[in-house]
Amino acid sequence: MSTISIIGAGNMGSALARGLIRSGKADGKSLVLFDVDTAKTRSLAKELGAQTASNLQDALKPKTDVMILAVKPQTVGEVVEQLAPKIHEKPLVVSIAAGITTGSILARLHADARVIRVMPNAATMVECGATALCKGGGADEEDLRKALDLFSSVGQAVVVDEKMMNAVTALSASGLGYLFVIMEALTDGAVLMGMDRPTARSLTVQTVLGAATMAAAEGAPFSELKDRITSPGGTTIAGLRILERSGLRGSIMECIAAATRRGEELQAKG
Repeated sequence: MSTISIIGAGNMGSALARGLIRSGKADGKSLVLFDVDTAKTRSLAKELGAQTASNLQDALKPKTDVMILAVKPQTVGEVVEQLAPKIHEKPLVVSIAAGITTGSILARLHADARVIRVMPNAATMVECGATALCKGGGADEEDLRKALDLFSSVGQAVVVDEKMMNAVTALSASGLGYLFVIMEALTDGAVLMGMDRPTARSLTVQTVLGAATMAAAEGAPFSELKDRITSPGGTTIAGLRILERSGLRGSIMECIAAATRRGEELQAKG
């Protein structure tokens, strides 16, 4: 079992720590937590039976195999620079800071440092996350496998080329926000037709959950799944006609493109 140090006990760091413990990929003896908010660190450590570090330097133990940077993007550089003297071939450095490239981290370490960049989404907090990973520096396929294994404890994880990371952010990270708007609209539509809001909300949540579960289980193209429930002259095709008239497909595609471009702009500024 790897010895893992998590720097940052915010929403993502805490979610990952809980997922690692619950999945059995880590235990109290192999998990070290550090956050500048000591009360938050102590509370999470007590909950999970994990170890705590009294300061940043102490968070990186001699036996640490994986160091996970779960801090805000604007503080990643400072944290890496402070820990750089203790980072050589070991440990594997895993960053979940949005918009921070592997190159940016490597510039503060050395070209052969093993770095994995990770983009999780907020559903990680309910252990149903969508996470993308890419490698940099001296990281190899075994390092990727290890990181994939760790992040599978809080959902599904996939490997992408780093140039796709901004598209990942637009799709799976920001995409949750778009889906919530769609879910709100579905609920409002039912309310418009006279349904009470709690019932409409419950049916909306279960419908979206059901659609995702079907897609995951079947593995069929979305168009095929759509066709299965679209009867000739029926209610579904009547509704789809309105969505096509309103340009829903194109709007969503433009939404992803705009979010990707914004991610590229923010990355360039960082």
